[in-house]
Amino acid sequence: MTLGLPPLPPTPGTTAGRPATDVLADEHRQLAALCAALGEPDLPPRRRRDLADVLTATASRHLSAEAQYLYPAVRAAVPGGDALADREVAATRELLAALRDGEGGEERLRRHAYATADLLDRLAAVASEEDLVRLGNRIETAEEAAPTRPHPGAPAATPWNKLTEPAIGLVDRLRDAVTGRPTRQETLARRYTSRLF
Repeated sequence: MTLGLPPLPPTPGTTAGRPATDVLADEHRQLAALCAALGEPDLPPRRRRDLADVLTATASRHLSAEAQYLYPAVRAAVPGGDALADREVAATRELLAALRDGEGGEERLRRHAYATADLLDRLAAVASEEDLVRLGNRIETAEEAAPTRPHPGAPAATPWNKLTEPAIGLVDRLRDAVTGRPTRQETLARRYTSRLF
């Protein structure tokens, strides 16, 4: 069964990359680790804020890419996929609103990871390995241009989200650069390991 992805140009051999199942599972582990680190009681306030910014940016990029590619693939290939995708789109909007409002989306992120794992299991049952790799490649590419701040009011349906989210992401990255807001774990690690205190 096809995932509804546009065809790739012909290339010799197999499609390179990681399957969407691996990409998203790794990201869910990363989000869980960020939540755990944020729960440490002895974090200094500045580091806690920076860690919360990285968690918010990572989750925003992740959720954007899922909305652009995973949910349409579920709609196209999984029996009953429309209802499953609609449920996850609604849950994603709630999660983005919680992150935007600073309400702490840790429990919602855990529920999201379980729900996505279920979607991926269903998708893996009907999709080829090559389609899953192609989907993983698209998800990773979409995250590079995705917003780093939650925008629950942004369009959630394709093709509108594929048009608007890269533009929103550009504005977010400009704001992050101007304010010095950390959005990636690597930046945060450099910030705190390069200091002498």
